[in-house]
Amino acid sequence: MRILAIDTALDACSVCVANDESEELLGEESMTLARGHAEALLPLIERVMARIDGDFESLDRVAVTVGPGSYTGLRVGLSAARAIGLAANIPVVGVTTLSALLAPQLALNADGLVVAAIDARHGAVYLQAISGTGVAVAPARLAIEDAVERITEGAILVGSGAPALAAAAKARGIAVEVAETGAPQIGWVAQLGLVADPEQALPRPLYLRGADAQPQDHARIALR
Repeated sequence: MRILAIDTALDACSVCVANDESEELLGEESMTLARGHAEALLPLIERVMARIDGDFESLDRVAVTVGPGSYTGLRVGLSAARAIGLAANIPVVGVTTLSALLAPQLALNADGLVVAAIDARHGAVYLQAISGTGVAVAPARLAIEDAVERITEGAILVGSGAPALAAAAKARGIAVEVAETGAPQIGWVAQLGLVADPEQALPRPLYLRGADAQPQDHARIALR
């Protein structure tokens, strides 16, 4: 099975092509990008696919990060993935950003607690934690003070929220290790996409917080 993976959820724009027969990527390109994903993504996909034998017709599946992450970035990636899936008549699967961050560390530290923390601003993080015995913390948006209570001594932290969480843990006397603070590795987005169930891993944005803009009751016009 050959898969095209796309990640625009955080401060990166990344694309790769992989298959289930080898860990080596068939093609890959990434750039650090705080904004401008809409302008960068399609040329990036075109450059990667130009190096792939068989072009888009050789693909069996598309994987895309669904969040949590930037609202605009997620929409850009999801729109591109869905369009390619529709044009090529192949399934599109969603991979959560937290899972993609956790995967490489879980492969190295299967017995310990691995925590993915993405900076959610305003003193909060998007958090998920997995240990050797299973899910320790389901995906959630938590204040850093609350997140610290869910990690244990020796935990490995990854993601943009890891430094702040590690500092808060240190203040409470909890020793942790920060392993990675960047965006997910696109190869792991592909690997997770290869094993995902298209019926379950839907390409829909994962939002762990409500919208900032809320309707004002006093300004509503009564419907007749």
